[in-house]
Amino acid sequence: MAFESLIRRMPEIAFAALFGAGLVLGGSAAIAGLPKFLDAAVPGMAASAAAPDGLAHGAAQFALPQGFAASRYSPQVLYPVTPGPLPEWLARTMVEMRSGSSPASHAARPVIAICIDDLGEDLAGTDRAMALPRAVALSFLPFAESTPFLAEAAARKGHLVLAHVPMQALGRQDPGPMSLRTGMAPADTARRLGWNLSRVPGLVGINNHEGSRFTADADALAPVMATLRARHLFFFDSRTGPQSAVASAARAAGVTSAARDIFLDDDQNAASVSAELEMLAREAKRTGVAIAIGHPHDVTLKLLAAWLAQDHGVTLVPLDEAIRLKAQRATAIAALQPSP
Repeated sequence: MAFESLIRRMPEIAFAALFGAGLVLGGSAAIAGLPKFLDAAVPGMAASAAAPDGLAHGAAQFALPQGFAASRYSPQVLYPVTPGPLPEWLARTMVEMRSGSSPASHAARPVIAICIDDLGEDLAGTDRAMALPRAVALSFLPFAESTPFLAEAAARKGHLVLAHVPMQALGRQDPGPMSLRTGMAPADTARRLGWNLSRVPGLVGINNHEGSRFTADADALAPVMATLRARHLFFFDSRTGPQSAVASAARAAGVTSAARDIFLDDDQNAASVSAELEMLAREAKRTGVAIAIGHPHDVTLKLLAAWLAQDHGVTLVPLDEAIRLKAQRATAIAALQPSP
């Protein structure tokens, strides 16, 4: 019996031995730390935290519900926390985890897409654009005489083909024949759009040629979106003006849409185009996906071909995939934000 009693008391004996050794080795420091040690070792000595002045009453609303026994393991809310907007990096990570359609599917690298538009009139430039990697989208001016033939050839090479639909600008410049203008009857807008679409065989979507005035008018865009939805086409917003109603009009009509992030050759200086390409890579790394627009200028096509042959830490994807990822991410981030 004495041996069994000794066995039962072994934990106490070990504790006493350890504590004694601590006193011998640690001296006054061990004694000073004794209250904290007992607080952690003895369950009945749970620490209590007092709320800041003026918050004791507010904390009462966080009392445990009836039937939920209080214990030292229950969650303790010391004072209310007001939710704020999610940080960009956290929102992006949550979107990627929930959607399952993030750049992670491309070896966890950010993705870029590129669209070359204004094609069809410049035969040599169009031919050089078609020599770019087939993931580069090509957008054709519907009114160009050679567009039907060239668009068909581009589609056969594996490029996504768009109609570069002329739309009214804020200035006096003429966007071209059969352009869409504000103030037109919806039937006239639909008729003109139909003509533009018919000139570009194999198209999967449209983007605006000029259009800084037209794309800012939600009413003018309504018949455009209705036509695109009926034909299962997307609207890639070239963002040619300071204001655009394309995103909201597309969302209301159920049309897939996204806007460009980078304009490669507004300045056709080689150094400027190179800087815009680097900015495209940085924007993709910041947000996960970025889209650029360029034109069939010699400097643009030469620099772009060389740049795409190098590794910049991003993956080139087709335009429709980048648009889908951007639209999906924007919708998910909006849903994650706390309501006002």
